Amino acid sequence: MNVFHEEYKRKKTTVDKALAEIKSGDELVVGVAAMEPQLFLSRLHEQRANVEDVQVYTCLNMMEYPFFMQPEMEGHFINNSWFHSVGARKALKAGFQTVTYVPNNLHQAGANLLDLRDPDVYVGVASPMDDHGFFTLSLSIILEKDALEQAKKVVLEVNPKAPRTHGDTQVHISQIDELYEVDYDIPEIPDGAPNEIDSQIATHIANLVQDGSTLQLGIGGLPNAVAKLLVHKKDLGIHTEMFTESMIDLFEAGAITNMKKTLWPGKAICTFALGTRKMYDFVNDNPGVWLLRGRYVNNPYVVAQNDNMISVNTALMIDLTGQVCSESIGTRHYSGTGGQLDTHRGALMSKGGKGIIALTSSTKSRDSKIVPLLPMGSAVTVPRQDLDFVVTEYGAVHMRGLPVNKRAKALISIAHPDHREELRQQAKKLGLF
Repeated sequence: MNVFHEEYKRKKTTVDKALAEIKSGDELVVGVAAMEPQLFLSRLHEQRANVEDVQVYTCLNMMEYPFFMQPEMEGHFINNSWFHSVGARKALKAGFQTVTYVPNNLHQAGANLLDLRDPDVYVGVASPMDDHGFFTLSLSIILEKDALEQAKKVVLEVNPKAPRTHGDTQVHISQIDELYEVDYDIPEIPDGAPNEIDSQIATHIANLVQDGSTLQLGIGGLPNAVAKLLVHKKDLGIHTEMFTESMIDLFEAGAITNMKKTLWPGKAICTFALGTRKMYDFVNDNPGVWLLRGRYVNNPYVVAQNDNMISVNTALMIDLTGQVCSESIGTRHYSGTGGQLDTHRGALMSKGGKGIIALTSSTKSRDSKIVPLLPMGSAVTVPRQDLDFVVTEYGAVHMRGLPVNKRAKALISIAHPDHREELRQQAKKLGLF
């Protein structure tokens, strides 16, 4: 047994011991999305009687953990969420004082926290250690590696089901204080099937993508619909916040080669991956997919170094002057800014780049998503001065540089026909034209 395996044995502990060491007032940063430490978080509430005011920084929780889903946890734990998922929304709707939101742009999320103070504890997931003493942080290094390097204490859940990844994901046993072994399945999210409206929107987006473009795509029915229409493109590249299932189809179709990229040619660049087991198997030990830190991948000035950068993001609503809301419904917080503004701005600065905001023209209840004014309290995710292309099922309009009167007319032209006349009347009342 080599020296690194001996060190591994010395640092090996149990989740019970790791939990028992949490103190009142501690600030904990944990792994993101598929890399959240499930065992630790699912049992954190057991320490309720022993601690108060424990701050837990999470992002895109995959599970509804008791430490923030039960009202009796108020005052003991609070989930400081960078990006809300279903559980956080449920807790907020129920009125629990166990969840709050951390405003951020993804590339600054780590710095916003770590420039102020060192976390007390970092808890994350890693793939098993190799003979040289290295783990990998597997499917996410948005802020995980930054937090790990700065935390006063580092704890890992070592999971053999966590893919071993390339890029900047390697962490050495010498950087770890404690570890324990787990064997749970990595969280998966279904590969959303596009509906008819998604396909209509995707047609307009695909027409904006030229051969040799570098792509940032999100997840869900719409990005999947876009990907299906790009299979005949040539020499596409990937520089994206999130590596998704639809990108595998483009790799296998030969549309993605990454060879015409002006930054990191030959490599698909991302900062985290989330999908199904198929995708996790694809990135496992794949030297063509590199995970790099979020503060680098999502830095708009880095994104902009990719010529012909295409950023595709979705929105909840947009007003007639071009203010984009993607994260709240009035005062009710829904998700988060994430990397939307990062990649959008990077695409705008890119030579030949395009920043695309896509949305269906109306909600399921047939209300217009193109509105005269955003509802009171709505978060502006993309400011109107940054707007470029807006796409609905009724077309694509280029907004960059347009005055507000022409913006309003352009947006009304891609609104649902049932709402266009009312929008015209409201625009006139607002003095837009």
